[in-house]
Amino acid sequence: MGVTMGMKLTNSSQFSKLIRLFAILHIAILGFISAAQAQTAPVLERFLGELPASEFVEGATAYGAMLENIPAVPILNGHETLGHAFITSDFVSTTGYSGKPIHVMVAIGPDGKLLRAELVKHSEPIVLIGIPDRKIRALTASYSGLDIIAEAAAGGSGHDLDIISGATVTIMIIDDSIVRSSIKVARALGLGGLASNTEGAGPTHVLNMDENSTSDWSTMSGDGTVRRMTLDIGQINSAFEATGDPRVLKHIEPGEDGDIYIDMYAALVSAPSIGRSLMGEAEYGNLVEWLEDGEQAILLAGRGAFSYKGSGYVRGGIFDRIQLIQGDISVRFHDRQQRRLGELAASGSPSFTELDIFKIPADAGFDPTKPWRIQLLAQRVIGPVEKTFLTFDLGYNIPEKYLTPLAPQTSAVVVETADDKSARAALWQRIWNSKKVEIGILIAMLTVLTGVFFFQKQATRNARKFYWFRMGFLLLTLVFLGWHQNAQLSVVNLMALGASLTSGFSWDAFLMDPLVFILWTSVAVTLLFWGRGGFCGWLCPFGALQEISNQIARFLKFPQWTLPWGLHERLWPIKYMIFLGLFGLSLVSIPIAEQFAEIEPFKTSIILKFARSWPYVLFAAAMLGAGLFIERFYCRYLCPLGAALAIPGRMRMFDWLKRYKECGNPCQTCAHECFVQAIHPTGEINPNECLSCLHCQVLYQDNTKCPVCIKSLKRRAKVADSSAQLSEVMARQTNHPNSIQKKES
Repeated sequence: MGVTMGMKLTNSSQFSKLIRLFAILHIAILGFISAAQAQTAPVLERFLGELPASEFVEGATAYGAMLENIPAVPILNGHETLGHAFITSDFVSTTGYSGKPIHVMVAIGPDGKLLRAELVKHSEPIVLIGIPDRKIRALTASYSGLDIIAEAAAGGSGHDLDIISGATVTIMIIDDSIVRSSIKVARALGLGGLASNTEGAGPTHVLNMDENSTSDWSTMSGDGTVRRMTLDIGQINSAFEATGDPRVLKHIEPGEDGDIYIDMYAALVSAPSIGRSLMGEAEYGNLVEWLEDGEQAILLAGRGAFSYKGSGYVRGGIFDRIQLIQGDISVRFHDRQQRRLGELAASGSPSFTELDIFKIPADAGFDPTKPWRIQLLAQRVIGPVEKTFLTFDLGYNIPEKYLTPLAPQTSAVVVETADDKSARAALWQRIWNSKKVEIGILIAMLTVLTGVFFFQKQATRNARKFYWFRMGFLLLTLVFLGWHQNAQLSVVNLMALGASLTSGFSWDAFLMDPLVFILWTSVAVTLLFWGRGGFCGWLCPFGALQEISNQIARFLKFPQWTLPWGLHERLWPIKYMIFLGLFGLSLVSIPIAEQFAEIEPFKTSIILKFARSWPYVLFAAAMLGAGLFIERFYCRYLCPLGAALAIPGRMRMFDWLKRYKECGNPCQTCAHECFVQAIHPTGEINPNECLSCLHCQVLYQDNTKCPVCIKSLKRRAKVADSSAQLSEVMARQTNHPNSIQKKES
């Protein structure tokens, strides 16, 4: 009996065809890239005529002329200036999940408070189609009165953000761009005295790298070279009690009120004189070798009941209890940016339980000559897995004796509009840090699924147990990934990727949604091993909804229809036609392609949970209704995302599914039980249509359904029966009176 074992290399001719197809698509994309023209004029000019001053700000009569130093215009009431208007994308990167900028027009008053914010143009699909206009207007209206001076002092985190369900990434980008661009404009115009803070009119001093004198601890702590923040147990308990949350009273910090909670010190040790004084000549030499051009370093020292490092960095590589803030930039430190220091070299220095050097990257935008602060995040457990937090600031301003003044500049660059990569990186890192638990759950799901695929023979040995495992996994996919986290992949993501290639690719936009990013990464990897089935069969929330609803329909005795093979073969190419049509439209117009991408009912049923206008709900219900009678109807015949994944899925390196030579001739058991009809009557499995449900592998070793297994079982039973009969005959012969053994005995 022959067995076709798995892991066969795919056909090389098919691979070469795919290479040629991708080469053609690549040339087409490059053509669009070369045709794109860079825009040099301020974006603001395009929208002044679309949003008159009288409609934008109450009491305004006109806009003034464009300012010379920044792309902003005065908002006038006659000759009176009510404020200034600008577009966020003129000042900061506002690239959204669509791969295109999100343009928000903002008005800021002379006192540094926002007068209005208005979303004027974007290409975000969820906002174009899924989010009601009134919600977006309510969101932007909430920025009226926002104090930008206070935001600058708080590093852009001095306000609460209301997330609109289903548009988390887009809303966080809008918020980040409004706040950071407003801070830049306020500084440039000197609103509320903000220009004199950290980025007023360019640098006025630099570190004196020739100053090498050393000082003792008493001198440095007295003149501000070393700054200190002390909190005792009584202060921290009172601070948490002042939050008004009664749960904090159940978990007060133990100890006497006067005991030290944390005694924390900070200093800028990349200044030679400070570094040599605190670290000693040898350690300072090591620091100089460690730092690259443009990098700075600070020293943090601490003692008391609370650790500024904690243990989170051991697990995640990031120090989540501290961050450095300077104006509108913030720096989170990773383990690779930290080194321990054994002891301080300065005479008279106290002993500390924690002593660390932290490196500030050159691209962070940090200016060592301007004020900065270390923000400490103190935590209080209020439940089994829930915590509440308070922040405390340790401010630092390097004394002038360590600085060298610069000559006055004849012309100063008021606003820097080119490079805000560090701020964008800080935004997506903040999002990832806020979703550590969700990321952990998703990684666990991917790990379990990978184990099932690698050890599929063992996993599918017990049909009943495997069925309930699959149903449980699909339920987790639907409820957790889909309805709770909105991590539904879409063909729109692929169109956004294509758009970003034509307008300047950036990882930041794709890192804004960690679960979607991890899912796409896993899809890219699994396509090489198992084709599209890893995602479509197990990790697609809408696919899970279809399969679970069909199982319920089967339990309720709904009739199940199996389409004739000839008709089925002519229907499944429809999804490839839909995908190619959407791909072609995306090359012409992304917004139009995104409108037609509504053939995916994902946003309606998963992201918005059917809270949409009736045509969208009716279409989604129709797709699910058809799936009650024809299992996975939408996946089989209409899904453009499945088609998009099936094309590169042909390049998978191995064929893991085991087959017998009798499969298809004469046995049709697997073909009849494949719920998406991915098995040809001749026995071959179509990898483009297979969802890797592994039901055929359950049947492969089922002694009650698989004819090959049944035949093998009968043969073994027959052999065993023959052996038993032979043994019985030999035993009778041995006991016969005329047997040789009897005679010899």
